[in-house]
Amino acid sequence: MSTPTYATIDPTLPPQTDALGSAAIVTEAYTVIPNSVMRDIVASVFPEWEQTRGWILNRPVSGGATTFAQMIMEVQPGGGSDAPEPQVEVEGFLFVLSGEFSVTVDGTEHALVEGGYAFIPAGTAWSVRNTGSVPGQFHWFRKRYEPVAGLTPRPLAGNERDIEAGAMAGTDGKWATTRFFDPEDLAYDMHVTVVTFEPGAKIPFLETHVMEHGIYVLEGNAVYRLNDDWVELQPGDYFSLRAFCPQACYAGGPGKFRYLLYKDVNRQIAL
Repeated sequence: MSTPTYATIDPTLPPQTDALGSAAIVTEAYTVIPNSVMRDIVASVFPEWEQTRGWILNRPVSGGATTFAQMIMEVQPGGGSDAPEPQVEVEGFLFVLSGEFSVTVDGTEHALVEGGYAFIPAGTAWSVRNTGSVPGQFHWFRKRYEPVAGLTPRPLAGNERDIEAGAMAGTDGKWATTRFFDPEDLAYDMHVTVVTFEPGAKIPFLETHVMEHGIYVLEGNAVYRLNDDWVELQPGDYFSLRAFCPQACYAGGPGKFRYLLYKDVNRQIAL
């Protein structure tokens, strides 16, 4: 079994001799932000965070995916935040790409390294610190929680390497999903998973559904069908999908194609 790898951001500015390539794509149906455009000059800083900067991959905007925000945070040793979430109604999810972090959720401390994750319910006190000797990076998802009477989500923490991936039915194990949430537990209105395709595997039909997506390539290569277009993807590339955007992919190989997937969960349709 191969050891999972996790693409990180190299924010170094390209040399002046480089051509303008690997441009981002913004359409009515989807947005692609390739690794090559996540540079120093497009990083953001955030209130209540120390020795930290981030790349905002998605935020709710008109014409874009509207249910969530997603950032890659880069934290220097000793940096982090004791009050990271400014909105009490917003839940969060962290997924570590590199480095060592201590994440405390409602008084319980969790040590997270690459592949580690933590879900923080809305209104829950939490903090995060880089406890290592080198900078570390993690994804931070934020979503306004949609409450349902009688359902209460609880904090979650772990590492994807400790979870057995479940094969998709009818794929001979060529397409598998590592789930951090129980899909039958409707207390949660967002899911984050790792999806793995063996070389040559594919999504064999154009998925078209109401769930918005945020997808970050952890390793490998693929060609993704997004609406009417085919887009080549490599480690560190990101794209978001609006509701009902058709999607499918072919894993290009020679190794596994793996990505970190966010999707919202529509438990009820508000009109």
